[in-house]
Amino acid sequence: MKCISVNLNEIYPVVGGTLKSICMDVPFDGQENWQRPALIVLPGGGYNEICSNEGEIVANKFLANGFQTFVLNYDVHKNGFVYPIQLFELACAVDYVRTNAKQLNVNPDEIFVVGFSAGGHLAGNLATQWQEAEGLFGQKVNCKPTAVGLCYPVISRKLGHVGSHDNLLDGYDEEKKQKLYQKLNLDEAVTKDSCPAFIWSTAEDTVVPCQNALAMATAYANVGVPFELHIYPKGEHGLSTCDGEVNFQSKDTYRNGKWIDDCVAFFRLFSVEKF
Repeated sequence: MKCISVNLNEIYPVVGGTLKSICMDVPFDGQENWQRPALIVLPGGGYNEICSNEGEIVANKFLANGFQTFVLNYDVHKNGFVYPIQLFELACAVDYVRTNAKQLNVNPDEIFVVGFSAGGHLAGNLATQWQEAEGLFGQKVNCKPTAVGLCYPVISRKLGHVGSHDNLLDGYDEEKKQKLYQKLNLDEAVTKDSCPAFIWSTAEDTVVPCQNALAMATAYANVGVPFELHIYPKGEHGLSTCDGEVNFQSKDTYRNGKWIDDCVAFFRLFSVEKF
């Protein structure tokens, strides 16, 4: 295994954030030039903290499915960080994996991102506005994901969990906030240039209502960009991998863990590796 921790500001001076890797050091099939797709995991936490049960345990699930995996601990509001620093930190993380693809046994054309709740918003932010993220803070990065996974994602302030948007835009005046909402209500930002998206939520989620996921899927359908949507009937917010080691919800939510296999299958539509 190759487990490293990269302080992004050592390479990209304007950002913070830490990128942790959980990777195969030697490809398991023994082929010298074999490469894996890469996956960057973004835990949730309302842009105010990083939820520990949506990071490494998710990365391990995707590692077992053939991905080189990474967890990005991005900067958050309680430490004084607001938009757009989180977006650029994710952009830098994608650029880092792409730039170091050979050393990491990664196919540089196959870099996927999966985010949860506010982390899902961050993944969707890059998926819809990667062109803008490439030049933030005057530092050029190559940051377009191949596709993204949006897990019970915050999408629009109009549809629930205004706290994520409030944390993200704390300190901006009201006029500036209203302009930024046009970018950060992500269903309004989807274009034909957006990255493909796998989206899931639950009908019982009262923290980030599933209308967020539905609105994002509808926006994707309207522009003809590939997407996949699952709304499971049971389960409150924060299910992560949906197994008992991660959450203590009803056994009725265990089958929601099928999202991992479905997400892997969706990402495989955009990768060339055979397993």
